[in-house]
Amino acid sequence: MEIQTIKAMFDACYQAKRIWDMLPTLPKGVTPSYIHYLDTIEALERQGAQVKVSDISQALNLPRPGVTRTVKAMEAKGYLCKQTSPTDGRVAYITITQAGKQLSQTYNQQYFNRLAPFLKEIPEEDACRTIQTIQRFYHVMAERKISVE
Repeated sequence: MEIQTIKAMFDACYQAKRIWDMLPTLPKGVTPSYIHYLDTIEALERQGAQVKVSDISQALNLPRPGVTRTVKAMEAKGYLCKQTSPTDGRVAYITITQAGKQLSQTYNQQYFNRLAPFLKEIPEEDACRTIQTIQRFYHVMAERKISVE
């Protein structure tokens, strides 16, 4: 890849961060990551999984300690519930509470469903390619932290 293209990739990532910052204001004490966690848990449950912190960590490619902190915060705010496995006391399953379902549903219906018509001009194939490219770029950067010293 040409150096100019690499720089353009970084510029695009910066713009993506700015897009993230344009998400609508959430209720006090709720961060965008909460919505992301709720979406992830819902997706894992649709696949038939009993969700654990390690599942969320793997699905989001995030370190477990950070996921554990966020899950605890969401549990304290009433969006998630942890239940110890009846067969193994070391395992805790995470489920979404009614308040968590309501938060997810409201956010998705009020924002993403209203946003979708404005994005119709971007072909699904282009969006999928962009997602794939960003994921690959992230993987390269995460695996090869280059020192310029």
